[in-house]
This record gives sequence, C-alpha cells and structure tokens, in this order.
Amino acid sequence: MTGAGMRLLDGIRVLDLSAVVMGPFAGQMLGDLGADVIKIEPPEGDSTRRTGPATEAGMAALFLGVNRNKRSVMLDLKQPEARAALFALVDTADVFMHSMRPQKLDALGISPQALLARNPRLVYAGLHGFSEDGPYGGRPAYDDTIQGMAGLAALAQLQGGEPRYFPTIAADKTSGLFAVNGILAALVRRERTGVGAFVEVPMFESMVAFNLVEHMYGHHFDPPKGALGYPRVLAEWRRPYRTADGYICLMPYTDQHWRAFFAEVGEADLATDPRFADIAARTRNIEALYEVAGGHIARRTTQAWQDTSERLQIPSAPMASLDQVVDDAHLRATGFFVAKDDPSMGRLVFPGVPLKFDGERPAIAVPPRLGEHTRDVLAEAGLDAKAIDALVKKDATSEATERAQA
Repeated sequence: MTGAGMRLLDGIRVLDLSAVVMGPFAGQMLGDLGADVIKIEPPEGDSTRRTGPATEAGMAALFLGVNRNKRSVMLDLKQPEARAALFALVDTADVFMHSMRPQKLDALGISPQALLARNPRLVYAGLHGFSEDGPYGGRPAYDDTIQGMAGLAALAQLQGGEPRYFPTIAADKTSGLFAVNGILAALVRRERTGVGAFVEVPMFESMVAFNLVEHMYGHHFDPPKGALGYPRVLAEWRRPYRTADGYICLMPYTDQHWRAFFAEVGEADLATDPRFADIAARTRNIEALYEVAGGHIARRTTQAWQDTSERLQIPSAPMASLDQVVDDAHLRATGFFVAKDDPSMGRLVFPGVPLKFDGERPAIAVPPRLGEHTRDVLAEAGLDAKAIDALVKKDATSEATERAQA
C-alpha cells in the first residue's frame, strides 16, 4: 500500500489527554501518520473548542487547527468509574500523553510509575512546562511565558529595541514537534526491546534548545570566543527589503551571490571591500552590508528584482500576505489545502499534511465532536453496554449529541 492510503502508524493507539495547542498538535501529527489517536476530554471539552469563529458550538477554529484525525471520548476523571474506564483504555494503548502539571497525576492514578507498571509496553509522554527535576518543575507554563524565559522575546529587543513575542504560537508548536520525535523514538526502541518508556517533553528546555541552535554562537567555546547571538539574524536590517512598490525577500549569501549583486548595482568594488570580502567579514559587518543592499533594492520594483535575482541566481521571493499564502499557486498545484464537507458545518478547509510518502500526502479527517466516539472506543476496550450506560447516567462521560442538547 502506498500514498494517501498508507497509514504508517497503523495499529498504534494513542491516548491523548492534552489540551490547548502543544499536545493536541503532537497528537494530530501522530494521527496524520495513521495512529488511532483518542482524545480524552473533560465534560467541558478542550478550551480551544471555544476559541475563534465557529459554525457549530464546540467546533471553533483553533480546535479545528490541531485536532484532525482523532476520535473523542469524554470522561470526567473526577469520577472513579471514569478513571476505571481510562485504565481499561490504557491496557489497550501504545502511547499515553498528557499536558497536566506533574503534581496532579497521583490523585488521578495516572503517574508514569502507575501506568508503566500497569502496561510495561506503554510509551508515556509527559508534556510539561519544565523538567521535573529542576527548581521550575511543576510550574504552569504557556507559550508567552516560555517565549520570554527562553530568550525569544529578547531577540526582538536585540534587533529592533523593543521586546516582542513571535506572532505565532512558536513554543507550543515547536515543543509539539519535539514530543512527536521523542514518542516515535521510544516506539522504535520498544519494537526492538519490548519495553516502553517515560518520555519527558519540557517546553522550556525545548525552546532553549531551539533558540540556541545559532544563538549559542561564541559560547560554544570555553572560554567564549564571542558573544551569544548570531549577528546575521539579529541585524536590524534583516527584514524584507522595501522596493519601489512593495517588499522582496532577497537573500544573497555566498561570495558569488554578493559579487553578482554588487556588480548589478554598479558597485563591483564592494566585493573586495574588507568589510564584505568573505562570509566572516560580512557577518562581522552585517548591519552595514544590509543597509547598503537595502538602499539599492529600494530603487527598483519588486518584479524587477525578481527578474534580476533569477538572472543572477540569487534566492528571492516577494513577501506574501496571509491571504496570498492561502491562495499560493504552488500550494494549489500540489494539492496542499484539503476541503472536507461536513453535514453540519458545511465545507471546511485545512492545511494538508506537509509530508509525502511515495509521492502522496496522508489523508485527513474532520476533528471530532466532544465525546463523539465514546461508546465505540469504550466498547473496544471491553466495557459492556450496561457499564457505558452507567457512565453516561453519572455524567462521568457523555456523547456529543447528549452534550449538545444540555
């Protein structure tokens, strides 16, 4: 089997007790790859069900963005019967993931020690704010606080004088990628050894690792051979260049690129200027380099620079608005965006899975209503209809239709 029909993680069952973005994004990626991802939600559901525009209560935009390719089970884990149902699901699971603060786990009986003792083949992923063994362990964490603590907000201050958060949920989404890497690695080891694992995914450490890939810079050495921070990306002029009629993202990088650029703008001698003669010199003088380039680029139109950069083989692209991104010709041609017709919500559009396998992207399914698959999933775990009915009557669980009528 190949292409969109291929479910690479077919047979892998994931219990996803996470909420908001970091964990749900990780769970969605596992679902995209074919895992059976079961989203365990409290009676009120994930808060993102109410974040953003919606055509149906409980199915708001942010929820749609990180919860496709999942099934939903609603369990009120304050109820002992619901916890017993969860343990029955754990017995059938390959992966258990959550984003709760560690100190809440013992009261629910879902600590790593408890669940790994119950199911030794389980891959247990704790998506935390901070590593448990440090002084920050157990603290609450959100994207904004982690961006600030990991030095990301300060990058904007170094570049432009004012601290700012990235205008995207960078910490949650990047940490979700780390979570998927860790879970898949633990599953590979389990296939070799038969033994599960506790995978800890701390947001803070994940984002510091992300940030310092280039910004560790001179501090890779002991003693340091320079300051923290990669000068090229911190340069104030490192931004889309203004043209005569808009903006262009022009990127001369190699010696050859810069020689061609300087010759094009009538300043060929700058290629041998000691400030710009090689990559080391350009890095030390990056502000001056970008300022000189910006002055020349502003004199021509965006299209003129696109034509010029193509002729000179210098990477470039016009700056795209979000409206232009979702209407991009390349993305349309490759079938990146996927439309799904839902009986209640009408037509929904999703960014597709970016990965391709044997030339095709995996298929996607509309995110689930709250508790939509409760009966099916609990029956698969061995609960009989009478036990499931009892859970519903105690409001320890519910089906989406019953919640909608409440």
